[in-house]
Amino acid sequence: MVDLRSDTVTKPTTEMRRAAFEAEVGDDVYNEDPTVRELEEVAAEILGKESAMFVPSGTQGNQIAVLTHCVSGQEIILEEQSHIYYYEGAAISAFAGVQPRTIKGDRGVMNPNIIEAAIREDDIHVPETGLICIENTHNRAGGAVVPLENMKQIHSIARKYNLPIHLDGARLFNAAVATGIDVKEFAAYTDTVQICLSKGLGAPVGSIIAGSEQFNKKARKWRKRLGGGLRQAGIIAAPGLVALTTMVNRLEEDHRHAKILANGLSQISGLRIENNVETNIILVNTEKSGLTSHQFLELLKQAGILAVSFGPYTVRFTTHYDVTATQIKEVIDKVGKLVS
Repeated sequence: MVDLRSDTVTKPTTEMRRAAFEAEVGDDVYNEDPTVRELEEVAAEILGKESAMFVPSGTQGNQIAVLTHCVSGQEIILEEQSHIYYYEGAAISAFAGVQPRTIKGDRGVMNPNIIEAAIREDDIHVPETGLICIENTHNRAGGAVVPLENMKQIHSIARKYNLPIHLDGARLFNAAVATGIDVKEFAAYTDTVQICLSKGLGAPVGSIIAGSEQFNKKARKWRKRLGGGLRQAGIIAAPGLVALTTMVNRLEEDHRHAKILANGLSQISGLRIENNVETNIILVNTEKSGLTSHQFLELLKQAGILAVSFGPYTVRFTTHYDVTATQIKEVIDKVGKLVS
């Protein structure tokens, strides 16, 4: 199988496996795991934040951010197809007791003027706005990069109203590689940022959430409450450290493969590329082929290709380092035969 469902399907490299085997460990709940501490220190430096915390997953990192920034009964502003709203099981409501105020974005990018208009006034009839969330790159917008200038504008509005900003940067390094802008620049216009180590960077598990020392102290208690208190976690932090320090630059290869795949699929009658491919995600519309996304996926599976449905006629392909240029070409050839 050529697995293009997600960059979460990547396998750890030999160097990551060796690092896990050799990792120095301790009880992280007591802050005594030296490998976890090293990962957190390196991540904080890379992101330009005072402090960082290792968490089991990006979803938990996002939820910890919401729980730490907000109080029950508040409202958070976020894009209508953002991961926090769309893919995290209504956790912001279930755990933090906050409600979402969604904004329709343009390829995942929220208009700052609409954000400002959505900030609640002081009125007992409405919830208080507690947080603004941005996702960069934006998954359901096809891995679109939220421009730095847009983040600057949103940051200016947030400061005007004394509101914190959380960045779901699960694929933030993809944005950095695609634009040539350092991740510190993106993170500078946020109060907190979550990055995922187990997507394109290839670690087997884990994410980082970074912010101020004050935020981190409060966030650690929320991690414990959510069952994220880790013991000898250096075994899983060590591959994350390898991922963070050695796997970023090679994301450009994923982006290049995505463009090759998109170009090839666009030449096939009945298929249409829905997104401007900037990073490693391709959204393919199948409607003119006469196939629904699920019918198309079944044909792909029979041909040894895995992808995911993103709508009735939309299929998502995601490139990653476990898929070679040769396999990309084979996928294009097979899809051409399937559709014809």
